[in-house]
Amino acid sequence: MLEEAAAELFLEQSYDGTTIDEISTRAGVARTTFFNYFGSKGDLLWVELDAAIPRLRAALDAPEGPTPGLESVEAALSRVADGISAARVPWAIAHRDLMGTTAELQATGLARLLEVVDVIARHLSRREPTLGDAGARAAASAIAGAAMAGAAQWIGTGTARGPLADHIREAVQPVIVGWRARIGAVD
Repeated sequence: MLEEAAAELFLEQSYDGTTIDEISTRAGVARTTFFNYFGSKGDLLWVELDAAIPRLRAALDAPEGPTPGLESVEAALSRVADGISAARVPWAIAHRDLMGTTAELQATGLARLLEVVDVIARHLSRREPTLGDAGARAAASAIAGAAMAGAAQWIGTGTARGPLADHIREAVQPVIVGWRARIGAVD
């Protein structure tokens, strides 16, 4: 309800032209209720990603199977992406020009991207010890960047976008292959 109210207002009067009070009023809730769900107006732009990060962490922290670390990251990203339907496209990203959300997306997106990098890097440090800490962070950064590119492609594809997981796999797989070649083939 808050997300929908915000999206309507962002389209009508832009992100910067919309206040939390206006969002709360449009949603029919008190301002304090807004803060029960969101820490800031910018958090409305990242609902799906903010929900996906703990799912990614849980998928990577699951009991280790025979899948090597790099490949298990790809599998975990795919599983998490499978849980995001095309009906949950982040409209503030898809319509950033109309809503005027570009600057806020840039300002608030980096912290979230770095959190994804941290989650992946910790996993790779455990599962691919030959990478070392710097290598795990570099690989995690490349994988997270590729996943972000895949998600952006999915968002921009329009109504024929298909499953998010397909776009994530297509973007991430070459990065996994490259890092696997760098550290050596799986025994």
